[in-house]
Amino acid sequence: MSTTRKRVYGYLAEFKSASALYKAAEKIRDAGFRKWDCYSPYPIHGLDGAMGMKRSILPWFVFFGGLTGTITAFTLAYTTQVVLYPTIVQSKPANIFTVPAFFPIMFELTILFSGFTTLFGLLALIQLPRLNHPLFASRQFHRATDDGFFIAIEARDPRFSPNGTRDLLAEIGGANIELVEEED
Repeated sequence: MSTTRKRVYGYLAEFKSASALYKAAEKIRDAGFRKWDCYSPYPIHGLDGAMGMKRSILPWFVFFGGLTGTITAFTLAYTTQVVLYPTIVQSKPANIFTVPAFFPIMFELTILFSGFTTLFGLLALIQLPRLNHPLFASRQFHRATDDGFFIAIEARDPRFSPNGTRDLLAEIGGANIELVEEED
């Protein structure tokens, strides 16, 4: 006999339309919740603002990844072509003034490092890979990609309380409010 322990992930509530979801998101934001998300079958213009989401830090990661690529390429090219193995071609000097010859490799490594930083930075920020999400066990969540509008408030939010959160979701128009559990 196997015993699977379950812990509460949070509450999932369904809303009638995109505008109802938008208005509910504003009310949840104003109530001070931080660990929650909205799910809809299509993008809703302005929902990020209604949720109080800040700009992503990913562009800064990509900028510094690209800068690292540029510096790496310059260091590699300068060290190999000027310091270690000075190559004199058609009486052209092998010094700092030959930087234009390094531009192709600098460009390529900037793009390469930026791309890798984008991929791995995004995966880290959205906490992937995660093979299974607790919401996938919900009876109704499969409709989020078809015709359902949902808000999920996580139990790890400091403002979460089992009764208070459920009452808030019901008060702002949530229907089919479901307690979602995940295996421990």
